[in-house]
Amino acid sequence: MAANFSLRQLEYFVAVADTGSMSAAAVRCHASQASISTAIADLERRLGVQLLIRRRAKGVSLTEAGSRILGRAQAMLTQADEITAGAQAEEGQLAGRLTVGCYAALMPFLIPLLVDGFTRLHPAVNLELIEGQQNEMRQALVQGSCDVALMYAFGDEGGLSCTTLRASRPYVIVSADHPMAGRESVSLAELADEPLIIYAEPPAQQNADHWFSLAGARPNIRYRTSSIEAVRSMVARGLGFATLIQTWPTDTSIEGLPLVSVPLSDPLDNVELVIAHASHVSPTHRARAFLQYAEQTLADAGGPDTID
Repeated sequence: MAANFSLRQLEYFVAVADTGSMSAAAVRCHASQASISTAIADLERRLGVQLLIRRRAKGVSLTEAGSRILGRAQAMLTQADEITAGAQAEEGQLAGRLTVGCYAALMPFLIPLLVDGFTRLHPAVNLELIEGQQNEMRQALVQGSCDVALMYAFGDEGGLSCTTLRASRPYVIVSADHPMAGRESVSLAELADEPLIIYAEPPAQQNADHWFSLAGARPNIRYRTSSIEAVRSMVARGLGFATLIQTWPTDTSIEGLPLVSVPLSDPLDNVELVIAHASHVSPTHRARAFLQYAEQTLADAGGPDTID
């Protein structure tokens, strides 16, 4: 028996479930909020179940039935996309939708380079981007909100299959007139009493705590900010130092003040930059192509995570 609902209705339902509101789903789907609301109400009527709990000014949440149906709806949309992509692939081109996630702090370093090159090679691929913190990227992969994600490998990566793109060691940045600026290396124990300026999003503080504990010291955290560029600017003004993993293409802050990178002498483990996908999902041809392109491009480019 033919289904009495449309793929567009499923697309709208999944978008609302992912974003948590009709208005955000409307932006994502390039549709009006009224169209989204009407389509989902009709979908609920046709299925005979309530999918969403609507709360005025508080967004929406999934009902128990909505939670059960969400995974199937995502699978149906993926299958439909694969049919379209397969037909176009027979014409010799890679096509279809590909959603790439990225840890927010890495976004400006990796995504412009990869998107530019990949879309030139595969212009028929509809590449979409999402960004967030480490735990948000893991959740997006497991829930099917994105196909692959660029992130750091910290701790347990259960439920994910990861391919290492490169590994790098943590280092510190200081202002140009800092006493440690001329050193070939410095230990965290030497910096323990110095004010530490820290990127406020997880897992930055957990990393700092771990690294300092390995050095037998405790960090003196003075400022926290969710802007990585603010971290660098505050360091450049001599307000403290910061521990980082990725390096910048310039040795100045956004204000144009000089910064100095100093390697750490502590025997810290390398941190791996990975591209991940959900273990329970077989990557599409598009996802595999992006993974391979990321591997090759970042290997050729050297790039932001390499500490010389």
